[in-house]
Amino acid sequence: MEPLLIGIDVGTTGTRVLITEADGAVVSEALREYPLSTPRPLWSEQDPGDWWTATQAALREALDALPDSRGRLACIGLTGQMHGLVLLDESGAVLRPAILWNDQRTGAECSAITERVGRERVLTLTGNPVLPGFTAPKIEWVRHNEPEVFSRVAHVLLPKDYVRYRLTGELHSDVADASGTSLFDVGARRWSDEMLAALDVPRAWMPEVHESPDVCAQTLALDACGLPAGIPVVAGAGDQAAQGVGAGILEEGLVSATFGTSGVVFAASDEYRVDPLGRLHAFCHAAPGKWHLMGCVLAAGGSLRWFRDALCAADAERAGREGVDPYDALVAEAAQTPPGAEGLLFLPYLTGERTPHPDPLARGAFVGLTLRHGRPHLTRAVLEGITYAMRDSLELMRELGITPGEVRASGGGAKSALWRQLMADVFGCAIVNSSVDHGAAHGAALLAAVGAGAFATVEDAAREGIRWSSPVAPDVATGKAYDAAYQRYRELYPALRDSFRAAAVEG
Repeated sequence: MEPLLIGIDVGTTGTRVLITEADGAVVSEALREYPLSTPRPLWSEQDPGDWWTATQAALREALDALPDSRGRLACIGLTGQMHGLVLLDESGAVLRPAILWNDQRTGAECSAITERVGRERVLTLTGNPVLPGFTAPKIEWVRHNEPEVFSRVAHVLLPKDYVRYRLTGELHSDVADASGTSLFDVGARRWSDEMLAALDVPRAWMPEVHESPDVCAQTLALDACGLPAGIPVVAGAGDQAAQGVGAGILEEGLVSATFGTSGVVFAASDEYRVDPLGRLHAFCHAAPGKWHLMGCVLAAGGSLRWFRDALCAADAERAGREGVDPYDALVAEAAQTPPGAEGLLFLPYLTGERTPHPDPLARGAFVGLTLRHGRPHLTRAVLEGITYAMRDSLELMRELGITPGEVRASGGGAKSALWRQLMADVFGCAIVNSSVDHGAAHGAALLAAVGAGAFATVEDAAREGIRWSSPVAPDVATGKAYDAAYQRYRELYPALRDSFRAAAVEG
């Protein structure tokens, strides 16, 4: 019988377990959700115990759906939300709730680390500026604000690696996830002794790192989730690198655009490239010897959701009662308006922004409203503004020598024919989408397939496990019109930046 691979995705809203065969075909899946805690403004935390409880329940459900599964399990891959800080004491007990990637409390710590090490040196070593979402400033925050907790720290883990610890009893991580800590030498693919020393973080606190498809541990006997002892577990990857594997973004010239609550543009690189201004993330990829560049729009699908809830709630509710997806109804409304929304622009910085403007005080805006504009224009402007924001990342990648041959789209935007055409016209690239849309969990399962020996390389696993739609080609004339509109869009943030800061002070 065919061997089975397990991909476990420890996300922000829940843990997803995906069971596949070696060729990537999904045979079972399960999801268990858990709460997010915001005990103070700008804080975002979770109980790591909730991740473990959800993982056990999801594993049990997915395995029970396949009565013969236990004897066929070949390997497990792990992925999950990046940057989160999990602190353990010497006995392996969790010391405090995990501080998550979207926590914004550490602005002062980021500035202090950057001043101590030097901005250029930080970029050279870690590929990224020190950002509030990253792990190192969270460690500094605990040091300064919770000294009693800090005095008992023995181990620092990332979210998925805590679940691995509970699965195997061992402490490990991978080069892709470690790249988002501000403690990792991304070019050399190892912990940075220089960054650790500058922050007075003992090397003994950090787990051993591995390449993503390497087997690093084996499961314990876990009756609660039905796993037998001795199943190999690969190192896995952070969610964005695993998503890149699941989308087959492993060769230069291939780029993915993922439209979720946030929007991510992701490109593989054969060499370590760093944006000198730190506007793009540079991380190790989940394929050995590869790196990736990534830009993030904080409110991509989140902007469309805001628009639906704030301005279209009654119609969205009615569409739902009639069995129509409210988002499909909005996109159909946008189709009533020509490309460019008759001069109306939307800036999607509703929750601040990361790429190319790492500015938590940035704000959203409609610009160019006239009496002629109605809701279809507003809707189209929102779709176009999100796509312009994604193009910002694509342009930065082009500046660093990445020339996209096609963009592989996933998430809500990829399901819409109109939005796929809009992407093609704005990006100036063909757009394709995958027949498999299980995100990072699918990438984790593909990494497990390599660890199990079903494939020699991550690239081989991705080629076998993914099928693609026919490409949507850009329309030349529409693309030229969008080029002009995009240039106007790029002028908005510099023109409005001071107003955003004033609004934040007054608010």
